[in-house]
Amino acid sequence: QVQLVESGGGLVQAGGSLRLSCAASGRTFTLSDMGWYRQAPGKEREKVATITWRGAPSYYADSVKGRFAISRDNAKDSVYLQMNDLKPEDTAVYYCNAAGFYWGKGTLVTVSS
Repeated sequence: QVQLVESGGGLVQAGGSLRLSCAASGRTFTLSDMGWYRQAPGKEREKVATITWRGAPSYYADSVKGRFAISRDNAKDSVYLQMNDLKPEDTAVYYCNAAGFYWGKGTLVTVSS
């Protein structure tokens, strides 16, 4: 059974940082692109950042460019999202995606002003 488990969310003040992690199990995604999405209350899910299987970031939403960095460790079948200079509008549930098909259950990030 394939599972993606996110961790690292929490409550942080504006300007702070968080590092999200996503660990895959049940199969390897070493040759698959992975990414992070988020869904704020009352809004649609949006793509935040993606990374190729080779480890090259392939997409950042305009709203997070220069503040967020995506990375991965294929040896651990994991993907990470370093979030710096967080803003209240970054508040959302953050989801990990693998191969464009598999989803985690999400981790909540709340940024207070």
